[in-house]
Amino acid sequence: MDSHDRVLRHFHDNLHTMQQAMDTLAPQIVRAAESLVHCLQNDGKVLSCGNGGSAGDAQHFSSELLNRFEMERPGLPAMALTTDSSTITSIANDYSYAEIFSKQVRALGHDGDILLAISTSGNSPNVAGAVVAAHERRMRVIALTGRDGGRMAQLYRDGDVELRVPSRVTARIQEVHLLVIHCMCDLIDHTLFGADGH
Repeated sequence: MDSHDRVLRHFHDNLHTMQQAMDTLAPQIVRAAESLVHCLQNDGKVLSCGNGGSAGDAQHFSSELLNRFEMERPGLPAMALTTDSSTITSIANDYSYAEIFSKQVRALGHDGDILLAISTSGNSPNVAGAVVAAHERRMRVIALTGRDGGRMAQLYRDGDVELRVPSRVTARIQEVHLLVIHCMCDLIDHTLFGADGH
């Protein structure tokens, strides 16, 4: 297979995964957005976390809320738990890497807040630990996962929403996660501020 064909294969694989995800995830995306809107309307905030590319997605979501998505509007309270290198490295050094998010959730999370937990496999120990900590703080969880949902699939409670991408390929899962994030941001803006979007 030459380079051109490899590129085309990525596009075709993306389209196939997007189609499958659209058919299965749309109602769950609406539920997740409704939960986020309720949280924000009641003075709650959204904490987000993930590793690697999922850390980038956590920060992407936080920036879209705190700054703006596609319209001028007031900033919304959101924080990515992936950005404070001193906090992350001190927790990893003094305790363990598996606790870098859970300790932050226990310190910053409150009843009525939401945790956006992102793990393509659903098996990241530090993201799973954050889910447990969120429940201890009476927070709801929105999880972006893939594959079979991993160990996180056993942790959810009533009111949580799992958005599991029907793929086993990390790149395809991450591509859908980004679209899901944009869908949630659009629904938040539309509900809270009447934005029509595109």
